[in-house]
Amino acid sequence: MRWLEHMTPSGMTRRHFLKHTAGASALAASSMAFGHTLQLHANELKRNHKSAIMLWMSGGPSTIDLWDLKPGAATGGPFRPISTSGDVQISEHLPKIAKQMHNMSIIRSMSTREADHDRGRYYMHTGYVPNPSIEHPSYGAVIAHELMAQKSELEIPPFVSVGGASEGPGFLGMSFAPFNVSSDGQIRNLEMAGMNDTRMVQRMKTLDLIEKNFVAQNRGSAAMDHMKVLEKTYQLMTSKQMEAFKVASEPEAVRERYGNTPFGRGCLMARRLVEVGVPFIEVDLGGWDNHQGIFNILETQRLPQMDQAMSALVEDLEQRELLKDTAIIWMGEFGRTPTINGNTGRDHYARAWSVVVGGAGMKGGIAVGATDDEGRAVASEPYSAEDVMASVCKSLGISLETTYQSKSGRPMKIANSGKVIRELFGESA
Repeated sequence: MRWLEHMTPSGMTRRHFLKHTAGASALAASSMAFGHTLQLHANELKRNHKSAIMLWMSGGPSTIDLWDLKPGAATGGPFRPISTSGDVQISEHLPKIAKQMHNMSIIRSMSTREADHDRGRYYMHTGYVPNPSIEHPSYGAVIAHELMAQKSELEIPPFVSVGGASEGPGFLGMSFAPFNVSSDGQIRNLEMAGMNDTRMVQRMKTLDLIEKNFVAQNRGSAAMDHMKVLEKTYQLMTSKQMEAFKVASEPEAVRERYGNTPFGRGCLMARRLVEVGVPFIEVDLGGWDNHQGIFNILETQRLPQMDQAMSALVEDLEQRELLKDTAIIWMGEFGRTPTINGNTGRDHYARAWSVVVGGAGMKGGIAVGATDDEGRAVASEPYSAEDVMASVCKSLGISLETTYQSKSGRPMKIANSGKVIRELFGESA
């Protein structure tokens, strides 16, 4: 929120401004990325606009129990593999996703080094290990930045995080910061301030009168600039595209198909946001840090929610002819140990695990890479966060030659110069 310090008019302190606008500043920061406003409905948008949806499994999912089972091995656990609509097998507790696996592929040879939650989260979101001297932009910021040229009709923020906080925009700036909403469509900044949409609009009108008075008193350019920010915020709050956040307006049968859970509503919202042209949506499903009682938690809680919502999302995107232009990335910060600990849990493990991707021209129904018989080590070419990010960028038509410049003037290549996973595009490795 540093930009507020430079845009608060003379006579109105930063504290006073924050008191009266609450979440408006976050909305304004996002809205500054947009040019003119066009009142268009979702079904009027061109369908060739690319988007990406990240399904973020916060806590570190046990991919050995989901995507890369080891039946009969000491490390295998009680779950059994089942066949799918693709040329892969997955957990028996993901039967609905199994029917959609012709659209998705499993990268089974992920091998990374960050097995700490915070470091792993940062690395998988950015393709860079944490560095105290620089803040790198996350997937959402990078993709939103690169795809905004396609999105002249978009009035709402280009990077939306549903149900949990994402990583930030880094040196790309606050225009590409995540716009945080709950799975019920509540805007978090307004929620914390205890305001609904009507109260926010009323408050914005009042502030508009105050700002006009400041401008009329010749308070300088800062007052005029600040009034423009408020105008952008007001345009955002009154945009018809804000309807995309209102999942309750969907038919009951559709909501039931996704599941009456935060993750289910989040995935449904992601589909609605893709339809209005949002470049990047992240949906959070936490609760994967299962150091004890892992198999009961997976079978009764995590996997049923994930199975219902993720399968409905993939199926819906395909049926609406959106999947060909929408990349899906399923991942957490790392996997979990092949060894089952004394508390019937699995601990952090980054040496050998899986990520799932699909859509936007990426090949579906295959497994890329492999782990050994017990899932302890990668038995083929290893892949990194950078490689996954490079592959997703390729699928979205983003040039891997794109180079940014950090605030210190240092050139930084997109996806940290990761290599494309060629099998995902029908090419030999």
